Amino acid sequence: MAPADLDELRRHGFDDRAIHDATQVIAYFNYINRVADALGVEPETFVRKWEESPDP
Repeated sequence: MAPADLDELRRHGFDDRAIHDATQVIAYFNYINRVADALGVEPETFVRKWEESPDP
């Protein structure tokens, strides 16, 4: 990330709070996926792969 990336988000209507919140959620998912990978957690059988999800 660079200041220009933040400027781009702001041009799309994100304020500092929205950027902060998005960063927190993204970082959490990054962390929890790494933990799950390290522990060898297998996905639930009812969860479809992203490529298999129907279009909305």
